[in-house]
Amino acid sequence: MATGMDGFAGILVRNGVISTDQLSEAERVARDTGESVGDTLVKLEYASGMEVMEALAEEHGLPCVDLKQVTIPPSVVEKVPESVARENTVLPLEEEDDALRVILSDPLDLDTIDKLRFILNRRIEIALAPKDSLVEAINRHYGQIEGESADSMLQEFTDTAIDFTETESEGAGDEEIVDESSAPIVRLVHLLISEAVQLRASDIHVEPFEDRIRVRYRIDGVLIERDSPPRRLLGAILSRIKILSKMDIAERRRPQDGRIKVTVGDKDLDLRVSIIPTNHGQSCVMRLLDKDNISVGVRQLGLSEKDFAEFKNLIRRPNGIILVTGPTGSGKTTTLYAALNELNRPDVKIITAEDPVEYYLAGINQVEVRHKIGLDFSRIIRAMLRQAPNIILVGEMRDDETAHMGIQASLTGHLVFSTLHTNDAPGAITRMVDMGVPAYLVASSVIAVLAQRLIRLNCPKCKQPYTPSQAILESAGLSAEMVKDATFMKGRGCGFCNRSGYKGRQGIFELMLMTSKIREMTFAGKPTQEIRKSAISQGMATLYDDGIRKAMAGATTLEEIFRVAKKS
Repeated sequence: MATGMDGFAGILVRNGVISTDQLSEAERVARDTGESVGDTLVKLEYASGMEVMEALAEEHGLPCVDLKQVTIPPSVVEKVPESVARENTVLPLEEEDDALRVILSDPLDLDTIDKLRFILNRRIEIALAPKDSLVEAINRHYGQIEGESADSMLQEFTDTAIDFTETESEGAGDEEIVDESSAPIVRLVHLLISEAVQLRASDIHVEPFEDRIRVRYRIDGVLIERDSPPRRLLGAILSRIKILSKMDIAERRRPQDGRIKVTVGDKDLDLRVSIIPTNHGQSCVMRLLDKDNISVGVRQLGLSEKDFAEFKNLIRRPNGIILVTGPTGSGKTTTLYAALNELNRPDVKIITAEDPVEYYLAGINQVEVRHKIGLDFSRIIRAMLRQAPNIILVGEMRDDETAHMGIQASLTGHLVFSTLHTNDAPGAITRMVDMGVPAYLVASSVIAVLAQRLIRLNCPKCKQPYTPSQAILESAGLSAEMVKDATFMKGRGCGFCNRSGYKGRQGIFELMLMTSKIREMTFAGKPTQEIRKSAISQGMATLYDDGIRKAMAGATTLEEIFRVAKKS
């Protein structure tokens, strides 16, 4: 921001944003520091960057843009090369006939305007936005790391025909050992991870196909494809990932697992890496484990008031088994750790057996399964019982021996938490019996089963009320009477949510308590469907019911519930 400040400062005073005294102080500070009055007003917190910019725009008769509310199409972003946008802090907004409207933070920066006119060979129109939100928008639209992005690097690789790998060896997959200091590859892998963190991805998939490598990020549970690196880089990328995760670079025929510790910005992240051989080379998935995500309380999980009260009572029981069920990536670990965080006090001893330990919790004894030396779940449980714990977490009941050991622990006065892979809560009972655990043991030890899924939440910035069509309401089983008090919301898509309409996730839950009636049915070996009907008749809300309730409250959409849960 340059001269002409009286004009915009006068507008700020007239609009009641600042007082004349505040303006005088800002002018005095600006003289001392050599900064502009506008920047000084923002620094002193007398006005926001947006208020200063709106006044500047009014003074110069230019439009002012709230970059959090606008969506710039990729076809327009492409009009200005990334290097030009970053160097001059400008962002293209829209095309108007033969002119291109670009966003600047200083209306009097004539040099930049002339430079753009020369580089782009177009008539340039101006719009204004605060500098900090402009920089953030440039990062969002071009890539996450200032100076370079994964996209610009991939372009660099595509433009240069340097071959980073040796010639492919017969039948050995297409990976060769690449020198770790092969700088462009080192940068590219780091950028892929950094970009995934910025986009809040939960995992990165690097998949080889006949003619390309597909890179996808899972964001809020949905896979989104990024630009593909050239196929010839597969060996180099995989070697770099293997070096970071301390895997055997020469092993191409067997699956491998590893871990990477990486720092992105101010975040320390753990990545769980899995590599498996496919018919086009090795496929890699890196799962990002962010410690911040795990420090949630039971209150933040998204349980309904009734389920929350019951769950709080359950985790304070002295003994019994609490099972959490759902597919991979449904937030079971987060739920269990939230319960352990709640119970983690100096007078309670908690031991966990996990495969592998995903997050490290202060004050809790965590043991990792190591199959190579015969240290499996059942052996760990046997040993941990000698350590006199109050609470035990068994990562997963995956066989009858582990299940038996967990049940024995619960029957001898321990509270046991564990997970199972079943579709709903009643299915966990029959699953344990199928694994070979006698029905009477299941009936006497399990005190509750919590089934869960994760749903995407409406974006807080762009959600707006909407009315679902009659067909959707009918397929959801909702009558006009049921929805008369509902507030359905839907995100229209904005820069904040990557134009998806959704931002963040929350759980939907199905909590089945082991009542005396369900115990009798378990003991009698009744099928899942009958146990389910009985649980619903005794007040259990299904996953679908909980989801519909959240959609009617405006937290998510009916379409999202259909995607995740099925009608009973």
